[in-house]
Amino acid sequence: MNLDERLDRLTERHEALTQTVELMAHAQDEDHRKNQVLMVQILESIDGLSRIARAHERRISDVEGGRG
Repeated sequence: MNLDERLDRLTERHEALTQTVELMAHAQDEDHRKNQVLMVQILESIDGLSRIARAHERRISDVEGGRG
């Protein structure tokens, strides 16, 4: 294998590596976006559960205070 062939092979490998890294970066960006959406949904669920817990706590306090 002469020098030109070796350089061609190296160039091909470099291009393949570059494409692989670009694909991995794109996949990582997509995963990050999906995780952000899931995190928002989780936080909204926690907020909803917190509101329910406070409402139940008020109702319990009312019953214990003789107002229920």
